[in-house]
Amino acid sequence: MLRAIERAALGEPLSDENARTIVDSADVFADAIAEAARASRDRSFGRVVTYSPKVFLPLTNLCRNRCDYCSFRRSPGEAGDWTMTPPEVSAQINRARDLGCAEALFCLGDKPEKAFSTYRRKLASLGHSSTVDYLDWGARTALARGLLPHTNAGLLTDSEMLRLREVNVSLGLMLESSSPRLCEPGMPHHRAPDKRPDRRLAMIEGAGRLRIPFTTGILMGIGETRRERIDSLLAIRALHRAFRHIQEVIVQPFRAVPGVPMHRAPEPDDVEVMLTIAMARLILDDDVSLQAPPNLNPDATGKLLGAGLNDFGGISPLTPDYINPRHPWPHIDVLAEGCARAGFTLRPRASIYDRFVDRDEFLDPSLRVPTRAVQARLATASVAP
Repeated sequence: MLRAIERAALGEPLSDENARTIVDSADVFADAIAEAARASRDRSFGRVVTYSPKVFLPLTNLCRNRCDYCSFRRSPGEAGDWTMTPPEVSAQINRARDLGCAEALFCLGDKPEKAFSTYRRKLASLGHSSTVDYLDWGARTALARGLLPHTNAGLLTDSEMLRLREVNVSLGLMLESSSPRLCEPGMPHHRAPDKRPDRRLAMIEGAGRLRIPFTTGILMGIGETRRERIDSLLAIRALHRAFRHIQEVIVQPFRAVPGVPMHRAPEPDDVEVMLTIAMARLILDDDVSLQAPPNLNPDATGKLLGAGLNDFGGISPLTPDYINPRHPWPHIDVLAEGCARAGFTLRPRASIYDRFVDRDEFLDPSLRVPTRAVQARLATASVAP
């Protein structure tokens, strides 16, 4: 196994079999895995680590799924439920542009209009026939203000993705896990019909066929085994190799919150998180960026970089992480200082990675000019360590 790890450090992809065998003995090979992951990251991305300056726009937190770890979702009438109005969306976008944001992240619950008649009436009162119609309007509003939209709206059909492709530079859907075991009674996805792995993998595949730059990832620590994490990463890799459309993969650790069924569930520790990140770097192809949220891994900048990370994802100077509101974003200057101490330079990036911009089939022609404008603006932005 050590030879396979050493070859992976030099650029030879791990086979599915080797990846599974290595993680089964990961405690023995932990140092070698991390060393190989760093070498792989340095070879592909150098000593630059990136983040996306964003505004988080949760159009609604209504959702038909009931994941045991989620504190974001609501049903109509529950305390804390919301659906943003167009003036609220426009105001946030304007403030975000003034603060130097480059990404408008639209994120919401799965299929709320299928579950809730009150939400359908709310959409109609706002002048929209569907959630995708509202997302289309929001993305056009963001583009007009100089922000690049990225949408994570749960499961979408091919026709919905095609429509959003015209006004989004990228789309996203967390796989979370490819294990159907997590959907069984007593498991965290049992009451979440849209978290069935086959449905989520089908959408990621559909995005590949439609040539949409895509973000996905795994959620670790919700009851899956190490082997199941590896299988999830291998499933993502297989889809990327078929279509070359996955621009980044997120390794997101579970964080417990009060008031949800899993509020007492143990969180994955730093050792487990860093091992998963390192294994992800060795499994994923060199053109796929590897990301972990810094607010869910506080005071761990050096450890994250030591595990092979090259991107911190979206960080907002304006809006909280609505999915994990108990975990504030880091200050950019503090994050930059941590990167500098580890020998890295922190730089902002757009919500579409540069390598997709010149590939006509991966970016709607109407989005090329606004994308270039954002890239030019970020190229002159400074992040002082």
